[in-house]
Amino acid sequence: MTRTASLKAFAKLNLGLRVLAKRPDGFHELRTIFQTISLADRLSVTFTPARKTAITITGAPEISDNLVERSCRMLLERMKMSASVAFHLDKAIPTGAGLGGGSSDAAAVLLSIPVLAGRKVKPEIVLELAAQLGSDVPFFLRGGTALGLGRGDELYPLPDVAGSKLLVIAPPVHSSTVQAYRDLSAQLTLESVPHKVSSFQELAWKSGDVAPANDFEGVIFERHPELAQIKRRLLRLGATYAAMTGSGSAIFGVFKDSENLLQARNAFSGCRVFAVSFVSRARYQSSWMRALQPHVKGNEWVPQSLYAR
Repeated sequence: MTRTASLKAFAKLNLGLRVLAKRPDGFHELRTIFQTISLADRLSVTFTPARKTAITITGAPEISDNLVERSCRMLLERMKMSASVAFHLDKAIPTGAGLGGGSSDAAAVLLSIPVLAGRKVKPEIVLELAAQLGSDVPFFLRGGTALGLGRGDELYPLPDVAGSKLLVIAPPVHSSTVQAYRDLSAQLTLESVPHKVSSFQELAWKSGDVAPANDFEGVIFERHPELAQIKRRLLRLGATYAAMTGSGSAIFGVFKDSENLLQARNAFSGCRVFAVSFVSRARYQSSWMRALQPHVKGNEWVPQSLYAR
């Protein structure tokens, strides 16, 4: 009854992020464009039905409120079953960098565990659990390029974005999301909302071209001026554009020339540097179907278990 799978949990970038007014629920109203990239964690799963639930995670650094364990436990409770589940997580996505590594790992659990358990879980239930785990988690259920509204969890598919040569620079800087929102909230005004919305609409309508704008850059760069230096350096080294993703601290640059990218790759000492490409929705979902073979049936999304009755 033991079933296994080896999964890729891809990272994301925010190709533009505008923060509007604070909502009645305490969160901020966002406008963003999500994009999956080829940088990925590797998550190995071993699932065995058992009389009592036991979840173990090896390979990953100690993380408080680990989303892998939380998502697995929530899913098992929703499926009304117990199991022994062993995860081995090889972290490649830097934590606290705005790349969505924890959220992607959680989505990997939500997509894979029902398949291995032989249970049919409706897509709307998976989406509901994803939204409870975090604002970025719902995006990773489908991947590709998507418009994010509300907290970022109201999602609409967009055409694939052109330009696949990227550098992601992850410096040894911890950027607090809570502090970033606190600093930014003091600068938000109602007068700025119409301009932000109209400029974001212009970005979303562009086809194959992106001109990123991230509202967090001002407050984060003020606290960490070295991040602004990384962005300027990427542009000097030939990036057609560069921006911070999420609330930082990772900075990405898009290159049209491979030679410029290779030269830039060696220009950032003391940082983790990743040469990556965009991952389309079709590529994202086909990667999942391959990873879950031979446990899936059909081509339905979300993946459905071969063993479900």
